Amino acid sequence: MARNKFDVDESLESPFDLGHLKRAFKYISKHKVKMLLALLLSACASVAGLFVPKITQWVMDEAVPNKDMAMLGKMAILFLGIIGLSIVFTVIRSRIMAHVSQEIIYDIRKDLFAHLQRLPFSYYDSRPAGKILVRVINYVNSVSDILSNGIINSILEIINLIFIVVFMYSTNVTLATIVIAGLPVFAAFIWYLKPRQRKAWQNQSNKNSNYNAYLAESIDGVRVSQLFARQDVNRSIMERLAIACRAAWMKAVYISNSVWFTSEMITQVVFTVMYTAGVYWMGGAIVSFGVILAMGQYVGRFWQPITNLANIYNSFVNNLAYLERIFETMDEPVVVDDKENAARLPDITGEVHFNDVTFGYEEGIHVLEHFDLHVKAGESIALVGPTGAGKSTVVNLLCRFYNLNSGSITLTDENGKTYDISEVTLNSLRNQLGIMLQDSFIFSGTIMDNIRYGRLNATEEEIRTAAKMVRADDFISEMPQGYMTTVNERGNRLSQGQKQLVSFARTLLSDPRILILDEATSSIDTKTEKLLQEGIQALLKNRTSFIIAHRLSTIKNCDRILYISNKGILESGSHDELLAKHGAYYELYTAQAKDQGLVE
Repeated sequence: MARNKFDVDESLESPFDLGHLKRAFKYISKHKVKMLLALLLSACASVAGLFVPKITQWVMDEAVPNKDMAMLGKMAILFLGIIGLSIVFTVIRSRIMAHVSQEIIYDIRKDLFAHLQRLPFSYYDSRPAGKILVRVINYVNSVSDILSNGIINSILEIINLIFIVVFMYSTNVTLATIVIAGLPVFAAFIWYLKPRQRKAWQNQSNKNSNYNAYLAESIDGVRVSQLFARQDVNRSIMERLAIACRAAWMKAVYISNSVWFTSEMITQVVFTVMYTAGVYWMGGAIVSFGVILAMGQYVGRFWQPITNLANIYNSFVNNLAYLERIFETMDEPVVVDDKENAARLPDITGEVHFNDVTFGYEEGIHVLEHFDLHVKAGESIALVGPTGAGKSTVVNLLCRFYNLNSGSITLTDENGKTYDISEVTLNSLRNQLGIMLQDSFIFSGTIMDNIRYGRLNATEEEIRTAAKMVRADDFISEMPQGYMTTVNERGNRLSQGQKQLVSFARTLLSDPRILILDEATSSIDTKTEKLLQEGIQALLKNRTSFIIAHRLSTIKNCDRILYISNKGILESGSHDELLAKHGAYYELYTAQAKDQGLVE
């Protein structure tokens, strides 16, 4: 997939079809009993309300002319009873549908989040986080109401229309025919407007997504923005996106409101024609005054459901764009997943083989080509080389964060049997790998919770032991609440070095067969790093490890150092062997040593 930015509109990769509606009904069908009850209550309240114009007709044609106070009193009591019943039924229905709406939101978000958890790194590499968040939060909120109340209201308004037509024709056939004569005109206008309205709301969805993407990016990078005094530039970008969002919204609303305007205009025309005809015929004693009043109320009641249906249609079209985005995300292929007959990976020895591996993040651009690497159990491998050469790619492929273009990676179990990592389950693979990436992510919660993330059933003593081994216990103990100190998302209360130590403790706690350290000590001061090396060496003993480091002094004791360049391994050997070659590693090491003042 092509990479997307905050200022680039997303193209809809799968246009809407009836299959989306069927999928939406899956979430609705779970609550069909409650929704049927709500529909029944609403229908009873609506049908009861249709007797109000009849009461008006009886009062004006019989009770008032005959001065029948008893009948007038009975009609007043009946009128109040109908109103009270409608209020009670409406309140109960509203409570039921509020619960159903929240349940639909929960179900969609649960499925959406579960799918997002399974998507590969390549999905998140290709789009801003804000564009993902807006789908989970804003779009789900928007579609939940149309999937619950929208459907109930649509059915209810159709039922209302049927009963209103029956009541109108039972009152006066000629006037009833005049009332419904404007309906074909309104239907033709809706049909004409439909494609333009959907396109306008899709555009608004794109602009809103862009705005949210930049907002999330700006909040996440606020420190850098302030450091480089980019507030004015950021503000101008935000204003440009906000203006585009507003313009798209206004255009979409303008088109949507034309539906309401047309409905109201036709209603008023029908009112005028019906009253004119009624008054004319009343002079000839064809209709009574009570009939005209009753039909006047029925006209409003007839066109009110039409207007409501138009508004529901508006909302439905508006939310189609959101529903399309939600299902587009759910349909995003999980390209890195367990195969149908994937086996569970037994306990491994740590022996690793890269066999003729070729891989690229983007089609046609390879980072590694015909890459071969064979690692013995317990061997420590250091990966060095220029930025972007593929060091992190090697360990990412071992963890199967991405699928290979070609070749294979195999691991060996304790019985000597080899397993292709693409043929085993991801959980059984990654449970035996301890990974510390360059980004030391800290979750919101306590420090103890963050370390326990490496092994959820770890005891407090095991957590403290891991922290002591990586020299994190010293600074944790000095904090006000020690291991129970609460940290925010990304660990804003911790320094970069402290975050790396916590992440290091988390990795060690998992007690992996293969340990992967990707720039694990890049943000740790030299003094702490020297102490940390003692713990690292103890941990690396009899354990296969892959270590990526720009500080070459930290990998001098590794069994093998690989210089990655030109899509493969340029040099391989121990520290002393590579220095003796006077090649690329020698140049890198001596340049770094001069910078540190270690050599002349």
